[in-house]
Amino acid sequence: MNSLARAAEAIWQAVTPLLPGFTVEVVPELDSTNSELMRRARAGRLEPVLLVAARQSAGRGRLGRAWQSEPGASLTCSLGLPLAPADWSGLSLAVGVTLAESLHPDIRLKWPNDLWLQDRKLAGILIETASNGPGTGRSAVVGVGINLEPPAAADALSTPPAGLRALVPAIDAGGALERIAAPLVGGLLAFERAGFAPFRPGFEARDALRGRRVVLSDGREGQALGTNEFGALIVHTGLAVHTVVSSEVSVRPA
Repeated sequence: MNSLARAAEAIWQAVTPLLPGFTVEVVPELDSTNSELMRRARAGRLEPVLLVAARQSAGRGRLGRAWQSEPGASLTCSLGLPLAPADWSGLSLAVGVTLAESLHPDIRLKWPNDLWLQDRKLAGILIETASNGPGTGRSAVVGVGINLEPPAAADALSTPPAGLRALVPAIDAGGALERIAAPLVGGLLAFERAGFAPFRPGFEARDALRGRRVVLSDGREGQALGTNEFGALIVHTGLAVHTVVSSEVSVRPA
């Protein structure tokens, strides 16, 4: 908690010029930072905020998966803000690029929402949106979970976990938060202006699946060929080239 509290003031000073009215909240424990901000959004009281929990008791990942978090071993936070891009396609990839570039050159990106280190899951992203009311646009809630150390119950996970301290040995949750917070806000505002296109080269440079044989959760198999201009995954099955969007399936290396 102490390192997170220390980071909060520096983050607020860095982000406020980009996002007026922005606040940082640090709490000891929540069920889920995303769940809390979505509750606020649905109640019509979500202001621009970075919500950080030292521990989540019911953390969530994509497709309803649980996300483990323990004080000192992980960073869990969610950023909530109004967002009005012309096209939402590729947002999770843009967030992934922003996080990876903020953390370390060796981090790779596994489509559509994970950060990998040597084929092990280092971090995950969960993006949800809620209406601000008729004619008032939407709010985005961007949840980020980063392992500082691999979770103790790693045997139960489908993908082996990694920890950021393998790359940055002395880093703590506050240090990781300071690295990602302002770039994340800047990245979301850039995505609002220009969509996925400016982030696509960064994703391609770190694409952990490109050129590899992959298996989709709907049973198809093929070779991953990167993404299209909207952030959809391109897979060649041998019979045809398919574009896959993240709402339809999950994907893993064969």
